[in-house]
Amino acid sequence: MASLSRWTMSYFAAALAFLLAAEALAVAGVGYPATGLGDPATLVLVHVVTIGWLSLSMGGALLQFVPVLVSQPLAFPQLALPALIALIIGLLLLCGGFAILAGWVDGPLGLLPSAGASLLTGFALLGLMLASTVLSARPVTLFASFVLAGLACLAATALSGSAFVAILSGQGGWLLNFFAVLPDGVPFHALLGLGGWLGMIAFGVSYRLFVMFMMAPELPARRVRPVLLSAGFGLSIAFAGLVAPFAGLEPGTGWVAAALLALAVGSAFYGRDMLALYRARRRKALEINMLASIPAYASLGLGIVLLPIAVAAVADESVVAALAFLLAFGWLGGLTLAQLVKIVSFMTWLETYAPRLGRGPAPRVGDLIAMPRTGWWFALYFGGVALGTIALCAGTASGFRWAVLACFLGTAGIAAELVRVRRLSEIKANARPPANERPWLLIARIG
Repeated sequence: MASLSRWTMSYFAAALAFLLAAEALAVAGVGYPATGLGDPATLVLVHVVTIGWLSLSMGGALLQFVPVLVSQPLAFPQLALPALIALIIGLLLLCGGFAILAGWVDGPLGLLPSAGASLLTGFALLGLMLASTVLSARPVTLFASFVLAGLACLAATALSGSAFVAILSGQGGWLLNFFAVLPDGVPFHALLGLGGWLGMIAFGVSYRLFVMFMMAPELPARRVRPVLLSAGFGLSIAFAGLVAPFAGLEPGTGWVAAALLALAVGSAFYGRDMLALYRARRRKALEINMLASIPAYASLGLGIVLLPIAVAAVADESVVAALAFLLAFGWLGGLTLAQLVKIVSFMTWLETYAPRLGRGPAPRVGDLIAMPRTGWWFALYFGGVALGTIALCAGTASGFRWAVLACFLGTAGIAAELVRVRRLSEIKANARPPANERPWLLIARIG
């Protein structure tokens, strides 16, 4: 029971709230394609998704599974709540600063450096917990190396983002000599965030989780290493592009395309490995989290192949935006939603029924989630992602809003199912523990 992360559910709840908020803003016509890609309104939407949804959900999951990955207790667990609070405050301040830039409200641009400081603090606390946990187990395994690489990308992303907001506020002019600044630095900042912090860790953690979820044999390190090397090379190019002005260089589109190509090669190796795990699985009937991951992997395959081509060919921004949307909402967002169903169910079962084993019948983990209803929510979400990608390619703003409405409804349905899991709603009343032993909604009972 001590291995349960007390605050993981709080991270997940905050992340889902931010995802619903981002989808609601998009439905209301805030941000691209109603405005430009670099418009402050678009920046609000982008950061609510990348920080509020994807980063918080990734952070919460890592607090639970990094200790499992390295067979060590979580280091500095008391920092989990301060990190969450700092990240939420920082994101709200950041959105407030962008709202001032957009002219929605009047206020001081000093909010932006404050936002950067708060976000840096939150990510530093999160990184300290996770990196210390990984490094407490020696030697560092290959799969743990994915986590360390992702955390290094997180540091670069957070630092460059803080530099950007300082420059936007008019207080960071001295940084112009050290970073590829707006707009040239944005692609490298995004690559390190989405491809490194979120993508690299998603690669590494899924190797272990999918072995467990599908009861498949673990792949040898020599087969996995090309994923780490290829993706790491691409992220190194992205980092070089970010700091190239320090050496007097001006990185261009070719640098972005090269980084994406290397990430595409790493993704191809990774997709090959996931297919091998699927074919070697001993659990033949896939559970909802794995079934819902199939369209997420289809999104990765399509998006990561076409995006380098689109960038190299200097395609219209609508095509690049559509492929970025497909990767963010279809691959990272879809995979995260799919695995949240399993993670929340598994943690709830551990919290509720593991201590009661031997004292009566206990349901299976899968009994906590309602099927096939949950599957229909995923179908609605991924259907919205597909239609949204097509609408962005076609430059149809109204079509995109209707598509994101489907994503919003699917997300709301999945979130409601996760609440029902925590409340044990699918378990017959006589099989539930007493009320004082049932799980809390946002905090895990660990003692």
